[in-house]
Amino acid sequence: MIVVDTIFEDVKILEPRVFGDDRGFFLESWNAKTFADAGIDVRFVQDNHSKSAKGVLRGLHYQMQSPQGKLVRVTAGSAFDAMVDIRKSSPTFGRWYGVHLSASNKRMCWIPPGFAHGFLSLEDDTEFLYKCTDFYNPAAECSLLWNDPAIGIAWPLDEIGQPALSGKDAAGKPMAMTEVFA
Repeated sequence: MIVVDTIFEDVKILEPRVFGDDRGFFLESWNAKTFADAGIDVRFVQDNHSKSAKGVLRGLHYQMQSPQGKLVRVTAGSAFDAMVDIRKSSPTFGRWYGVHLSASNKRMCWIPPGFAHGFLSLEDDTEFLYKCTDFYNPAAECSLLWNDPAIGIAWPLDEIGQPALSGKDAAGKPMAMTEVFA
């Protein structure tokens, strides 16, 4: 596995070894020892799987109580994955990072607790998988406004136009008006 650093010390892009031939491919998407050796020594308690049409934007989500670390990947289609550092004590507080994840590049992204996270589906039938370090807690979930100008995420909307949002995501709060981590 190749571990790629990002602008955030704790966020990592992971490129698994892929063994392929004319029958298809095999890759190891999770191995506790391999990930611990890469500095990601976590226990996952929940797996999530979503399917989205092209142009669906999900996020930016986080939980104040029971914050979740997430190992994310795309198994069908492609997505622009984005995260925002919402740890007030961090030197990168308020900064964002985005990465293209797809079924073809097989990349994964590790996002530790303390980040708001979301993605934009770039193809119809995009399937997104999340391994989470804590359980989903709807009472603790927050939505950071996906297009907050103070953050300025450069979502790739050229071919999409206005993204499709849930009511919850459309009502997300700007960073200046939302609760963040100490």
